[in-house]
Formats: sequence, C-alpha cells, structure tokens
Amino acid sequence: MIEAGSRLDALARAATVHLLPAGVDNAVQWGSGFFVAPGLVVTAAHVLRPRLVGRQDMEFAVRGDALNNGIPLPARLETWLLRDPACESVPADEDLALVRLLDPDVEHECLWLVDRAVEYTGPLRVYGYRPDERPTGKRIVPWSVDADINVVDGAGGLRFRPDAEFPPGVSGGPLVDADTGAVVGVVKSRRTRSDGGAAVSSLALREFGTHYRQLVEAHDRWHASLPESPDTGDNWIDLQAGELGQDNPWTPADRRTALGLLARLPPPGDAHAVRRLAVVARSYSRWPGANPPLHSWRDGHGLLYEGRRPLSPLIFLRYLALVAAYVTARGADATLLDAWVKERLRAHPDRSMHALVTDARLPDELRPAPEEPLHAVVPYPTAGDGRTVVTVVLDPVIGAVPTRFFWQIWVDDGTGEALLEAADQSDEGQPPEALAQVLGLPLARVFRAGDREGMPAPLEVALPVDEFDTAVHRWRFAAVAALDDHQYLGAQRQVVLRDLARRLEPDNDAWLARWQGLGQAGVLTAHRAPEHGRTPQADRYARLPATHVPVLCRPAGRGLGKRTMAAFLDSGHAVVLWHIDGHAARGCGEDCDVLHARAAGLLDSIGSVTELPDSIRLLREEIAARREDRRWAEPLALLYDDPGRPVPGGDLDVVDAPQ
Repeated sequence: MIEAGSRLDALARAATVHLLPAGVDNAVQWGSGFFVAPGLVVTAAHVLRPRLVGRQDMEFAVRGDALNNGIPLPARLETWLLRDPACESVPADEDLALVRLLDPDVEHECLWLVDRAVEYTGPLRVYGYRPDERPTGKRIVPWSVDADINVVDGAGGLRFRPDAEFPPGVSGGPLVDADTGAVVGVVKSRRTRSDGGAAVSSLALREFGTHYRQLVEAHDRWHASLPESPDTGDNWIDLQAGELGQDNPWTPADRRTALGLLARLPPPGDAHAVRRLAVVARSYSRWPGANPPLHSWRDGHGLLYEGRRPLSPLIFLRYLALVAAYVTARGADATLLDAWVKERLRAHPDRSMHALVTDARLPDELRPAPEEPLHAVVPYPTAGDGRTVVTVVLDPVIGAVPTRFFWQIWVDDGTGEALLEAADQSDEGQPPEALAQVLGLPLARVFRAGDREGMPAPLEVALPVDEFDTAVHRWRFAAVAALDDHQYLGAQRQVVLRDLARRLEPDNDAWLARWQGLGQAGVLTAHRAPEHGRTPQADRYARLPATHVPVLCRPAGRGLGKRTMAAFLDSGHAVVLWHIDGHAARGCGEDCDVLHARAAGLLDSIGSVTELPDSIRLLREEIAARREDRRWAEPLALLYDDPGRPVPGGDLDVVDAPQ
C-alpha cells in the first residue's frame, strides 16, 4: 500500500506536474499531468482543449516542485485523442493528451505504466496539483488522496467511490495502484451529484496507436536503465511490492528487464503477431474477455496474467523466446533478449519444465513468407485458417419507415468462431446514410487489432437483399488514416456482402452443394443475367453448373435485378457479381456488354473462387491510382457467402421498432 510520506509516494509526487501558460507570473494552473517517459507528460485532453483549439502548436509551460528546481519548462502538445477539438464535452475514451518538453535533456522521474490490458477497480492513490487555499506564499501546491475505483463506465471510463473529494486543478493527474505502484488511470472530473468523480483508464492510451508504442518503448528503456532518485537514490521498480506468493515468481525486476529488452527490438508487424505469440505462450489458452488493442511487444507481455497476478515465469520466458524467434526470422538482432531468457531460465528450479521455453517454435503462419510478386492475390480466409475476418451485421428495424438498421461488429480471429466486439446502443437504429460515419471508429479499432502485416482483414457486411446495392466498398473512414485514407475501403481491403436471410439457415442443402462445387472448380464461367426475354426462375438457375457465377449488369435491390437475385439465392448460389448503379435504359446497352465481357475475363483469369474478392480489390486499388481501363469494375458488388463461415448472431432476437 502506498502511504503518504513513503519512499514510493515521494517518487510518485516527483513525477507529477501541472500545466500553465508560458511566461506568466503567478499564473493560474490549467490542470495536472505526469511523466511516463523522458520528456513526455500524460494529461487529460480537456485540460488543454479550451486553450489550444485552433492553435495546437502554442507553447505553454510544465512545472513540478521536483522538476528543474520548480522553474517552469516550455512544452507543446504532442498529440491528443480528441476527434472534435471544438466539442463541449469530451468522452472518456478521447480525454487523453501527450505533452512534450521542448528541452529533451531535462532529468525527471517517470511513473510506471501498467502493462495489463484490464480496466482497474480497487484501491489506489491519486496525485495532482491544486490552488493553495492557505496564505503560504505559494499559489499552487501538490496534492494526493487515497481513493477507490468501483465502476467501469463505458469505453475508457472509470468511476470513483463517492468518499473522496477532488479539488480544482487535479484533472490529468495519475491514479496509482496502491499494491503495485503502477499508473492505471488519469483523473477526468470531480464529483457530480452522488458519485465520487470520473477517471480515464490507462488502457485508453493505446488509442494513440504509433504514439503509444513509441511512448511505452521509451518508458521501458528508461526504467530498464535503473534510474535513481537524485534525492534518495530510490528506484521505482525496486520499491514496488512483489505482488505474488508462489515460489520463483515473475517479479517486478523480471518484468522491468524483459520489457526493457523488448523495447529494443523492432516493433511487431501487426497486432495478430502479438496476439498469436501470447496465445502460444499460454499453451493456447486465451485470456478472458475481448482482444485488447495490441501495438507493442509489451502489450503481449500484458496478456500473460490471471487477474492481477502474473502467470508462471515459464510462460513469460516462452513468450520472450517466441518474440526473439519472430524478429530473428526477419533479420533483426535478438541476441540480448535470447541471452537473458537463457540466464533467467537457469534460475527456474523445475528443469523438467524448461523444454516449454527451449522447444518454443513459431507457428507456421508467423514465419516470413517467401518473396511474392507485387500484386499477388491473397485468397479469402476460410473457417479456422488463422486469419481474421470482420463481419458487420445490419439488422433492419422492423416497421421503420424509412429504413433503419441496428448494427453489430463481429470478429473471427482465425479460430472459426466469431465474437461480438461492438453493437449499436441506440434505441431506434441508424439510417443507411449514417452507417459509414457511425461505424468508422469501432471498425477502425477492430481493423487495427485484426490487420496483419501486408494483409488487411477482410470486411463482410450482412444485410437483406433489398439493401444489396449499399456501396460499402465506397465507404471512407477518417479514423482509418493509418490504412491509407486517400483510398476507399474497397481499395484498402477485401469487401464482400453476405445474405442476412441465410443467417438462419446454415443447413441449406442447395447452398452447401453449390459452394462445394465452386471450391472444386478449376475454371469459373460468367453467367450473364437476367437473360433477355426470360423470367428469372430458381429452378432453372439451380441447374446451372457449379462453375457458373452469375453477373448482373443492373442493381440487385430493386425491380428485375432484385427478382433475379432472389432466384439465384433461392437456388443456392453463393457467389454473384452485380452493378449497383443505374441501368437507365430498359434494355441492355454497350456499357452492359463491356461489363459482362470484362467480368468474364476476370473470372477466367483466377485459379480459385477464393481469389475473387482480392482480385476485385486489386482492380479498385488500380482505379484509385487513376487506371481508367479498370473503371468498369468500380460499381461491382460481390456476394461471397461461404456456408462454412455462417453469418454470426443467428440466435439473437429480432428487435421491433420503438412505438
């Protein structure tokens, strides 16, 4: 337990600062913050927002009693999580900012950031600065209090028990776990009515993405250098409680060394590599709950806990050995990490279990692939093949006029079993025109977690046939800037549509048989539809060879196109291409002939139906690069309905529109 006046308390106070305007004598403070890495301060975004809106490069000051002899130092905003800086109320998952000192050589204390990916509840100590209410000659003084977190409040939000008071000025200060001395959150607001105030979970720091990874790498390298307090000679990790009771535990000192060595390695290529190595290290037993954001090797280390308690040291050493193998296979030097793993393993008394570490081998999917052509086609994932697929399910609100949808985002991380990651929390659903904006942020998060190096996770959208002309491949998310925002979604990743009605009939024999035939087909043939002068009939389409893929040169959600699509679905067809726009004339024209000819050439050029989604993505990528000869494919939509991977959520109750 951190006690006021203790040595650990002194280090926490030394790392805590406050923010104020630059060059103003006796200035009123803006709020508090704390150092987590050399030159980098974490604070609450709302502390800076009123002062920096429209002038985010403005210089201001950082001051602490133990920093630079109490003399303020110049600083600037590095970045913040605010999506709309002009907003009046800042959501918890956006209320974080990083501040950088302009002088990179200033020495200071740094707090220890928790590596576990959990929302903290329990006792802690809170630090900050507040205005001095006594005539001491100082205007701003340090402050701390014991408190408890007893509620996790939505994305990134925490709530205090109501028995602690928070004075003005402490927003942005750190929440330090009373047992381990690790930062688990940031003060957000004071008490409102009956609660004790709000905080932001330190887990929300991961929303900074690349900035977060660079932050924790700098943090871990600094702590690994064994810094000592200039006043007492204390070191943060040496004062942390060894929170474990088993023999030969994974100690705070082990953690410091391991994370310091991981911070020296090249970063992981993607979140999948981190997650997969942690799963293998845990002997294929997953951690409870959803997959957290994973940006660094440190984040994988944080998955090797049971609650607050680290697992066996052998699990950690196995993870470190796998990381070393991963980076070594890609040409990096992991000699220091390898040597320390062997040294630490020798200290483990149960030699019969050492093979768990020494025999650790990379999973095949994480071995470097041989060099491939620049535009190699990536086959679409199949159930259980280890690759992630993201599925958006759009359930129409029954009775809603005009149409509205309740949405869900499901993620299959390669096991063949989809987990619900996010869902519509509204009472009335969303209109079609709002879907791209509403889904932007939650999809950005799951893409960031599921994308593999050079292999973005495919996106499936399951919706009713009436909405098959929804231009999902044209969606564009500002929140996915890291995935090349100058392109549309369909150029960034494989995008396919699914039939929502089939979610309830996975045992459809005609559908299963036709899909099996497609998988065995050597060459695919385009079937032009609707046929001139013939009424669409499911019986006739059921007799088409399994190698035939229907191509409609008109929209599939209305009129003749809808009747034709319905007949194809009723006859079990699992793959269909169609033109989502226009067809202004009653009969087909020259544009239709071009579409059918080009689609036939596309289908003839691929070696398997699993290559079709990425072949279309490559065409869209070339369209984005101004290849005019590829524009015929821009309005194409693709139904790709694999019965081996049913649309998830089929057992959910249908929700009626509110009265």
